Amino acid sequence: MNTPSCLLKFKKLTSLIVCFTIMQSIVIAQDYDIYVSDAGNFTTGFKIIKYDSSGSNPSTFINTNLPWPQDMIFFEDSGFVLVSTIGNGRISRFDSNTGAFLSHFATGIGDPTRMKIRNDTLYVLQWAGNNRILRYLLDGTYIGNFTTAGVGSSIGLDWDHHGNLYVSSYYGDYVQKFGPSGADSGRFINSNLAGPTNIWFDKNGDLLVSDYDGTAVKRFDSTGSFKSNFITGLSKCEGVAFLPNGDILIGNGFSSSVKQYDSLGNYKRDIIPSGRGGLQNPNAIVIRPKRLSSGLSAEKVDQAPTIRPTVGEVFDILGPQQIDQISLISMDGRISQLSINNSYIDLSNRRSGIYVLRLETAKGVYDQRILVSH
Repeated sequence: MNTPSCLLKFKKLTSLIVCFTIMQSIVIAQDYDIYVSDAGNFTTGFKIIKYDSSGSNPSTFINTNLPWPQDMIFFEDSGFVLVSTIGNGRISRFDSNTGAFLSHFATGIGDPTRMKIRNDTLYVLQWAGNNRILRYLLDGTYIGNFTTAGVGSSIGLDWDHHGNLYVSSYYGDYVQKFGPSGADSGRFINSNLAGPTNIWFDKNGDLLVSDYDGTAVKRFDSTGSFKSNFITGLSKCEGVAFLPNGDILIGNGFSSSVKQYDSLGNYKRDIIPSGRGGLQNPNAIVIRPKRLSSGLSAEKVDQAPTIRPTVGEVFDILGPQQIDQISLISMDGRISQLSINNSYIDLSNRRSGIYVLRLETAKGVYDQRILVSH
């Protein structure tokens, strides 16, 4: 029996509507804001500025209780953002929605700069003091020194795929290597640098280094040998973030702007033009995906599993709930089931971009936007 043409048209229209609805929800899921730490004139003008995903509509997010901000980490499930600052030896909590000061997370630090979460532990660099890398539980409990040696004026860190830690020294013009347990492995890079700040590994194992006084982002191989300049034409570059499409944002202090490059290092535009929002000297950039509602009733929210961090490759699952099913929803609406592991999710083999992680438990469904960034 042949299907009437009008019914076929109706089915096609229905399919289009369903597809459009799915795509619309995914487009909404790609929403994010850009937060930029501003070192002002290095004496005054310290602030954190919030921009939309196009780099427009700036608003001052934090400008009090903020001596020389260095880095930011958002704790979405707890409603606060951690900010490290030079000048008072503190990491402080601020309300993640209003920017209001809440409390001190950690004190007595030798001028904390960059921070990263790994294996449910916060790693903190010290510009001064004993210069060793510190570790904290995510509730602020101090664990102790991680490294056996200090790195003076340390300001950039990342891990390779073997778990080795690398730390840059701004005034020392080098990158130090530490083993997975924190043992000193000596200099990894000791030349071709003039004020390294942010460092990060790309997918092929090369280490990329923002060279603040060297006017470039430089590429070094897995042995620490200089290969090439990855991005040129920079001056006072500090602060780096990665967009869902793989583009790179880099703060450029000389022009008081944030520049956007594609994944190959080709310049695209100044996503935040010179001085927009009062920006003077960007030194940290954070992409913050907008959060989905949990789908849980109010009385169950406190029992919901939480995901930390929300940006990276490996995401820890915290909470008492047994996870029954884990789904990953991509930007084009594709849903894939992940193997169940109640402690973490490894997405290092996924393409960079914004996804929705869906955790299903006996008490409800929890959705969280995450940004996979390599």
